[in-house]
Amino acid sequence: MSYQPSTTSLPAPCLVDVGIVVNPKDMVRILQHLGRVRYIHQQEEQVLREGEGYVVEVFSDPQQATLVANRSLYLNVASFDYLEMGQLADNQPYFDLIQDNRCLRILPQSNPLTEQNSCNINDATLEAMLAEALTAQWDACLDDDSNNFTS
Repeated sequence: MSYQPSTTSLPAPCLVDVGIVVNPKDMVRILQHLGRVRYIHQQEEQVLREGEGYVVEVFSDPQQATLVANRSLYLNVASFDYLEMGQLADNQPYFDLIQDNRCLRILPQSNPLTEQNSCNINDATLEAMLAEALTAQWDACLDDDSNNFTS
């Protein structure tokens, strides 16, 4: 008897507003543009901390921690088993990052529909743009100096 694996593949999941996300890349895509949020950190359904902050960075790296400090959230999806997304009774979306009996609930406070035209450049992008502009200006100065011929 020979076993032949199926050549047909299953379609990728499709989740709309509610569901459980286990793929780290999908978790990053969902969380990376949240902006201003409220957060509630619970363990065994007991609230340990809550507050407001801004999602500064979302990444997946087993060597780094998820950090919430100084109203800044650095979310490492590798710190969690899965993300559950849903809506509260008032249609407010929530994103629960779950790891064992720990839950970090993220409640978006900004609306991407009303903020889509705002400029949202992170520090690294701004720094790269500034370095490029300064380098171009420096190159232009060097070109001008080398083209100054005395008559």
